[in-house]
Amino acid sequence: MTFAIPPDDNRRLAALQRYHVLDTPACEEFTFLTELAAQLCGVPYAFITLVDAERVWVKAFTGLAMDTLPREQCYCSLAVLGQQATEIEDLSADPRTAHMPMTVSAPHMRMYSSVALTTADGYAIGTLSVMDSRPGRLGLEQARALRRLAAQAMALLEGRASRYALQAAQAQLAELATTDELTGLHNRRALLGKLSFEVARTRRFRTPLSALIIDLDGFKAVNERHGHDAGDLVLANVGRLVRENVRVIDLAGRYGGQEICVLLPNTPKEGALKLADNLRSKIAAQIHREAGRLLPVTASIGVGSFNHMDINDGDSLLRQAEQALARAKANGRDRVES
Repeated sequence: MTFAIPPDDNRRLAALQRYHVLDTPACEEFTFLTELAAQLCGVPYAFITLVDAERVWVKAFTGLAMDTLPREQCYCSLAVLGQQATEIEDLSADPRTAHMPMTVSAPHMRMYSSVALTTADGYAIGTLSVMDSRPGRLGLEQARALRRLAAQAMALLEGRASRYALQAAQAQLAELATTDELTGLHNRRALLGKLSFEVARTRRFRTPLSALIIDLDGFKAVNERHGHDAGDLVLANVGRLVRENVRVIDLAGRYGGQEICVLLPNTPKEGALKLADNLRSKIAAQIHREAGRLLPVTASIGVGSFNHMDINDGDSLLRQAEQALARAKANGRDRVES
């Protein structure tokens, strides 16, 4: 026998996903609720379960360790059919449950009582349930206690969801504060902050550190001839290309206007020049298409490298890269200079 699937089950599953609790480790506060439920109801078994599309996840248990069960083999699948509370005095005598594995084999469950864990918008996402291997029913006070404990379990889930939402919002704000929206690279403030850190590490461990400053040749003409939307398209494309062609430890940021700076920790000048030439050739080969028009763009790149003498701080490193960039543009553009 398979339980019916409610017509709004997709919306119920979406409500369950809001809590970000499926397949997460058991935690003491939920286990405490099952222990208390078993004690107050005078039964050996209690569970907090969450009903997913095809499986039921056991978030906490007392008396019998379980992890997951197929949805059609779990009593708590009844909870999502619209009943706030489900009580079955003898599971072996109820055609909905008589065939289930926990009924016909150890521990041969007989009594089942549950309260649905219901969201504020009315979706039953799981249950707090108690069970016994003997037939029986809960008394009025026991049923009341189970409802109150279920409300507490739901409050814990709501608290977890709120903390998750807060953390996600904080992460989003942090990303907005450090990321250039157009290119997807670090913004200038975040880039210079990273530079200070890398300079300190380079000084301490005497490791190499290089920087590239990339300037898009003729970018002003792109804006003048084709409009700022075309210029934004070019910047976004180049930003993506840079992100995809630097290492995880490298730090790329929008330095200003059409300029991009890439910090290269643990990279001597020779390695920086090789990467710079690779980026230069890939930018020249990149196709930018705006309203059916091709917008060819090249880049000039200046390379600066720490030498622990005259180039021994962030300002001098960037100044060296800027001076090299000026020479590259003066010598014909689409070039790399150091």
